Amino acid sequence: MRTLPLIAAAAGMVAHAQQPARPLAVAEASVQQYEDGPPVGAEPFRPGETVFYSFMVQGYGVSPERKVAFTYRIEVSDPDGVALVEPETGRIETALSEHDKDWLPKVRHHFLLPPHALAGRFRILAVVRDGRAGAEVRSETFFNIQSRQVQTGGPLAVRNIRFFAGEDDRSPLVSAVYRPGDTLWARFDITGFKLGEGNRTDVYYGLSIISPSGKQLFTEPRAAGEQSPSFYPRRYVPGVISLTVQPKTTPGEYTLVITARDEVAGQASESRGTFRVEP
Repeated sequence: MRTLPLIAAAAGMVAHAQQPARPLAVAEASVQQYEDGPPVGAEPFRPGETVFYSFMVQGYGVSPERKVAFTYRIEVSDPDGVALVEPETGRIETALSEHDKDWLPKVRHHFLLPPHALAGRFRILAVVRDGRAGAEVRSETFFNIQSRQVQTGGPLAVRNIRFFAGEDDRSPLVSAVYRPGDTLWARFDITGFKLGEGNRTDVYYGLSIISPSGKQLFTEPRAAGEQSPSFYPRRYVPGVISLTVQPKTTPGEYTLVITARDEVAGQASESRGTFRVEP
């Protein structure tokens, strides 16, 4: 009779030991500028940069042999829910020692931002599944990308023709004025094109220069373009041209004509920008 309380107490201890100390959870999820660096707050990333991401897992199940095993999946998407990079999947499996009761496994991942990513708030979704504990948990982390604003809707179009004094200049000229011997730099965006299989882009552009009298002085029907597939669909193709203003160029207002063609949809569009040549 005196042993019943002891048996009941022992049974209670076993039941308590079989229950996880806490539910499965993702902890300390954050993005960094370099691996294991400090979390990035509101500071934005730029297209072409590498984003480092990590999180810790707590509340995982442990087998009688003190083994841990769980899987994870990481998805990154843009503000419209479109996948930015290919999903990352993995599995963590290890055996714990007697001193690992407070150990929290850490998952690390990094990915390259596409150079054509637009500005906005992007989401990282982490899904952790622990078959031993019969649990699944999801965690969302957000980060910002700072980029130029480009209007991407509508049919094929050449937008935002800007003139620059130098190749590396970021700010366009307020007044597009050049002198004989100068190098003219112009940048623009091509939007509204269709995508082929595998998000393939097949766009090219040409250019012409029209004199103040309306005469065509120069033409290059196929100056450059973009012909390649991409996991993340392109919404615009940036274009750049450079021309040398010849020493004996007559002063006046000239017209730059940019002609774009989308080979996937079989459509074309042109746009014009003006600049002046002064002595």
